[in-house]
Amino acid sequence: MNHKLNRLKVEAEDAGKRLDRFLADKMPEHSRSMLQRLLKDGAVTRNGNACTAAKVAVAADEIYEIAIPEPVLSELPLAENIPLPVLFEDDWMLVINKPPGMVVHPGAGNTSGTVVNALLGHCPELAEFEDMASERPGIVHRLDKDTSGCLVIAKTPQAMAKLSAAFAERRVRKVYKALVKGIPRQLTETIETNIGRSAGNRQKMAVLLERGGKEAITTYTLAQSGKIGKIAVSLLDVKILTGRTHQIRVHLSYRKLPIIGDTVYGGNQAVAAPRQMLHAWKITLPHPRNGRKFTFTAPIPEDMDELLARMTDVVVPPPPPSKKRRNEYADEDGLNYGIDGEAEAGAGDVGGEVDYSFLE
Repeated sequence: MNHKLNRLKVEAEDAGKRLDRFLADKMPEHSRSMLQRLLKDGAVTRNGNACTAAKVAVAADEIYEIAIPEPVLSELPLAENIPLPVLFEDDWMLVINKPPGMVVHPGAGNTSGTVVNALLGHCPELAEFEDMASERPGIVHRLDKDTSGCLVIAKTPQAMAKLSAAFAERRVRKVYKALVKGIPRQLTETIETNIGRSAGNRQKMAVLLERGGKEAITTYTLAQSGKIGKIAVSLLDVKILTGRTHQIRVHLSYRKLPIIGDTVYGGNQAVAAPRQMLHAWKITLPHPRNGRKFTFTAPIPEDMDELLARMTDVVVPPPPPSKKRRNEYADEDGLNYGIDGEAEAGAGDVGGEVDYSFLE
């Protein structure tokens, strides 16, 4: 593999910084996780000696050499003319309302018809960025095939690095709508467990109570409860502070509140649904250009709306007292966007026509 050698000299104002922070500040086009991997692999040297400790402090006038591997150009997925429901778009990022049933990126058994295929048709310039020449250009997070809602996409390598860092550092706030079987015993609950591969079925994820897996934190709040036919159901607002595979589906099933239509974790259900009733309703994140907070909202999809309309004996509980958890990303004084891409009125928001001057 070919490498590009970068030389960085530590100036006085950078002295005392952690090495990984120094590298991230000087090379913003690369994600912090990539730079940490280069440190671990011995690709960062000082005076010819490999530096593998990310936390070591740098000193003025030191010179570091970083061997960046040249991207291996893989065959890009085919660009396809598939309409994308756009919530927001500028030169840095795109936010779409992903339809249910649409896979995010190509994989085994899904080589076309994905979000990436549609993205390359919508933004052909993505194919021109070497740093994004892969089977997943622009993709910074994912939604399951049958989960609908807000999906954020980077349009440049710089935006991809900054958005990826925001997700990794938990500076992104996500709220989902989940229609579940059963009624929770409390109005709101935080579920904190480890999630990992199921020992009984490696294709599934599971709550691991003894050891293994990774930390997963999910908070749900009851929005309304009622019945569909004779089956008790609830609509939950769900927030996640971590992004584990199938996290919401696993945690709600663990709490005996399986998502309606979930054929993997939902068990036997008497309510027919075309897919799992999980919708990425709202997302708040820092804009990759200037860090200003944006909030995007995707309307409830038709299939979920039809089930909600069938609910009878509906009870809407009073909202619980407001309480911020650790690392929760507050969204006050940000900009809020709906399906039409226009800012919704609110504190610190712009109503009607969108004024982009704050990005300049």
